[in-house]
Amino acid sequence: MKVSPKQIEAIFALPDIKRFEHFIKIIVDWEEVWGLYQEEWALAAADEGTPVFPLWPAKEYAQVCAVNEWAGYEPRSIDLVEFMEVLLPKLKLDGVLPGVLFTPAGKGVTPSVDDLRLAVEAELQNY
Repeated sequence: MKVSPKQIEAIFALPDIKRFEHFIKIIVDWEEVWGLYQEEWALAAADEGTPVFPLWPAKEYAQVCAVNEWAGYEPRSIDLVEFMEVLLPKLKLDGVLPGVLFTPAGKGVTPSVDDLRLAVEAELQNY
């Protein structure tokens, strides 16, 4: 499924909690998560300096964010099972926060790994 530029703009304009809810619904429905990759995964930093792993629900959102320090990075998908069983435990172990639906302006929601896992598991109950 392709996401239109108009939809991307509308989702990026939503308040943090609505962007988070949209992210959860889409990744569970489409069974994949997207990051940006160029020899290694793109990272950001929270205000206090904690590393953040930016994530998007579809390729098109990630593509729009491949600018500035992420110029040259390419969207890469992560299967939902791999995300839940491999990536989230690794992020927690490494002290990296998940960054949900970053915008080109660098604004993203940074829940704890546990909060993100619980939200995905709760949404999975609807399927």
